[in-house]
Amino acid sequence: MERLNPWWKGREGLEEDEDYRKWVESKVKWVPSLLGDLELKPFSLHFLFGPRQVGKTTLLKLLIRELLDKGVNPKAIFYYRCDTLSDFKELDKILEEYAKIKKREKITTSYVFLDEVTFPKEWFRAIKFRIDLGEVKNDVLLLTGSLSMLAKREVETFPGRRGFGRDYVLHPLSFREFVKVYNPSLHAKLEALDRLSEEEIKIKCFKLAPWKHELNEAFESYLECGGFPLAVKSFLERGKVSEEAKSAYLSAFLFDLAKLRRSDEIAKRVLRAVIEKLSSPVSLNSISKEFEIKSHKTVFHYLNLFENLYVLKNVYYTDPNKVLEVYSKERKIHLTDPFLYTVFSDWCLITPPEKAKVVESVVASHLARKYRVGYWRGNFEIDVVVLDGPLGFEVKWREKTEYRRRMVGKIKKVMYLTKEEFNDSPVAVPVSVFLGCLKV
Repeated sequence: MERLNPWWKGREGLEEDEDYRKWVESKVKWVPSLLGDLELKPFSLHFLFGPRQVGKTTLLKLLIRELLDKGVNPKAIFYYRCDTLSDFKELDKILEEYAKIKKREKITTSYVFLDEVTFPKEWFRAIKFRIDLGEVKNDVLLLTGSLSMLAKREVETFPGRRGFGRDYVLHPLSFREFVKVYNPSLHAKLEALDRLSEEEIKIKCFKLAPWKHELNEAFESYLECGGFPLAVKSFLERGKVSEEAKSAYLSAFLFDLAKLRRSDEIAKRVLRAVIEKLSSPVSLNSISKEFEIKSHKTVFHYLNLFENLYVLKNVYYTDPNKVLEVYSKERKIHLTDPFLYTVFSDWCLITPPEKAKVVESVVASHLARKYRVGYWRGNFEIDVVVLDGPLGFEVKWREKTEYRRRMVGKIKKVMYLTKEEFNDSPVAVPVSVFLGCLKV
């Protein structure tokens, strides 16, 4: 325990922590914006979700630094990495040992961080037991893991036991967050959109016309490296994404598949379908037949699993009159980060998708972090529909765009996201400018 909690010797002990030391010594580093959103009000049972290799452990260590800097008793901060534990009994022994330390040190409120908590079998039994004993009634618990805990519906086993607890998601860097690391002075010029409306977008994005070339340059880099920390760091330090970053993510993904007892081969076929059919509406049956997967139900289960693992986002056809998703119609499927197109294209031994399709995917996946999104296709297509509004977006990644007023049903406003052009009516702004203002 002392080895994993070196700050128990005093504030300076944090410098001995390997994860924190790596962050401090890294030439390229940032503080995740989520850190400022975490509420630490007792009693709370929080869950921190996020894809593999996204930096959840680093976030915990930065939160510990923040608590120490606020003067919290170092021994009231308990961190444990659970990937060495085999089952809930071993986890419970760890929690029992820390309960003794709390009692000995007369600690009334503690902050308990359990990292990779999904590794011990039936981990939730130990947490429930300690909650029901009343041992943690004045504490804040923050548990992290890959989204396999969500995929297995284990989080739902805590009804009435969460207190002020919330679910948090740590995403890869959005483009706006990437700009803050890539070019801080450029980021300072980006006003965040307070609401997603045509008027607000026009006002704030048009102001950025003088910096569109700088934003486009940053966006081209983002399309190469995405927002996963190892990929971003290697790209900014060496000018390209390292093989180590790719293999680290893929290894972690395959580990999750093995833990969930899913087939690598079926996963590969489903992901190949996602990449090859990118930006086109597809049905489960067509994927099943074309990629020789036994059943459309198998395709459904793998797509659902990958969405729970934050690998992809299913985007459904939108009924424009009811502004509701229609689950029975063809869907579009987007990977959640541009880096993943490189990783999985290499794994599937296929050519990565063309840039215009990836750009549409980046727009859809960014908007989906904060809003309900769909698409519509009839005599024309709306690439992304934000259902709360509603507001439509057509993504035109080309040198010249022909503008036409679009509307269908209750979707009265459709704006264009372009490669470089601004337009007054209908409203058009460059993709890079729009995403630079989008805080997600």
